[in-house]
Amino acid sequence: MKLTFLGTGTSFGVPQIGCGCRVCRSPDPRDKRTRVGAVIETDAGTRLLIDTPPELRVQLIANGIDRVDAVLFTHDHADHTHGLDDVRAISVRRDGPLPMYGSAQTLSGLARKFPYVFDDEMRPLPGTSKPEGRAHVLAEDETVRIGDVDVTPVAVPHGQVTVFAYRIGPIAYVTDAKSIPQPAFERLAGAKVLVVNALFRTEHPTHLSISEAVDVARRLGAERTYLTHLTHDNFHADLEAELPRGISPAFDGLTVRVD
Repeated sequence: MKLTFLGTGTSFGVPQIGCGCRVCRSPDPRDKRTRVGAVIETDAGTRLLIDTPPELRVQLIANGIDRVDAVLFTHDHADHTHGLDDVRAISVRRDGPLPMYGSAQTLSGLARKFPYVFDDEMRPLPGTSKPEGRAHVLAEDETVRIGDVDVTPVAVPHGQVTVFAYRIGPIAYVTDAKSIPQPAFERLAGAKVLVVNALFRTEHPTHLSISEAVDVARRLGAERTYLTHLTHDNFHADLEAELPRGISPAFDGLTVRVD
């Protein structure tokens, strides 16, 4: 199984508009962070896209990804969904709509924002096309089979919003979580690779801080942990040097092989 980080930045991205800090001016390409998204591919070729961030077209092209079999949404916040229109280039080459999975709340929100994606009655004019998605509502802890892999949504709190983390085979993918409740720990236990959000060094009302994310990683005990949803508060190289063994900051374009 292969994990590709499409984007690893906060909702502002890095560099931030109008910011002249040293990180935003860094020549290290690992300090350039687009909004969060990822692709997980099994050895048999099933490709799952996690979220559709605003830079999705650029991200997929940069990573040579021209096909996915389904989209898994964590929640419907703009930095995780507003590249949804870019799936048109994928859906037009399929025999049917692209399956899209998420909570009832998330899919309902997306249907309001992007009705043309999900409404079969809204047909494009002859000679034109539109992105086509087929909504599949997931219930918390309900395992579904997509292609050749089992996918389990795991509920975690994100302020007033409930976000779906995902357990996909040996990978636990957790973004935009403020904490990991005990039931979620039990679902994610045994993962070989953990991806977890880590916003600031200080506490935040809706996200894990870097130290909190490290505590989660130690408690879960995955062989490797990658921090994502990172801000311009840290140089990649400096953060990498200070983190404990087995925990690393992810960066855009990083690929991780999971046996």
